[in-house]
Amino acid sequence: MKILGIIPARYASTRFPAKPLVDIGGKSMIQRVYEQASSAEVLSKVVVATDDERIFEHVQAFGGAVVMTSTEHPSGTDRCFEALQKVEAEFEEVFDYVINIQGDEPFIQPKQIEILAGCLDGNTELATLIKKIEDQVTLFNINTPKVIFNELDEAIYFSRQTIPHLRGIEPSEWLNVHDFYKHIGIYAYRSDILGKITSLPMAVLEKAESLEQLRWLAHGYKIKVAITPYDSFGIDVPADLKEAVERLKK
Repeated sequence: MKILGIIPARYASTRFPAKPLVDIGGKSMIQRVYEQASSAEVLSKVVVATDDERIFEHVQAFGGAVVMTSTEHPSGTDRCFEALQKVEAEFEEVFDYVINIQGDEPFIQPKQIEILAGCLDGNTELATLIKKIEDQVTLFNINTPKVIFNELDEAIYFSRQTIPHLRGIEPSEWLNVHDFYKHIGIYAYRSDILGKITSLPMAVLEKAESLEQLRWLAHGYKIKVAITPYDSFGIDVPADLKEAVERLKK
């Protein structure tokens, strides 16, 4: 399998403008993500997909591969599709799968990417990572999407609510009697499927939960899930930088 790792990186952000270029211990965030992703041996190539000349030039300056994409993309998935087309045309290569690596996770473990790549056998349409929930705060946090899946390790549903609901059991006891899982936001797409899902209309459930992956499920696509022991840490707002620096020291 030839797998292309794509790191979407927008300059404009309501909560944190210019986030990809912020300094974390002497390196920009996008450089740290790029270097971590490049350490994953399963990836045939890693490229940053941006919509801004400043990010484009910065990635080139540290020796990374980068492509310019439209400013009009509504999601990272759409940006990944344009980047795939440009990379295949520019480098005259064809990729079986694309892995969408979040550009605001400077400490992503290469092992995360390798676990996800383990799902990709040519038949898998889409794949993502999930992690067992260990604490009550995460379990009932509506900003942390939860997932339930079937015996084939295919996602049934994603929700901001806690799923499943355990009838007749006090919520304080739920973690003691059932395994719950949260979604880790890294995706793999089979290349032909990536082209198809970017043209799908928004689904009712996606609009209700504000979760893009529900569009794919609503239209009949299957999402393979793989359990990871590693957590994710994304930088969403400037206040997160302090914790990022502390993690770097450790």
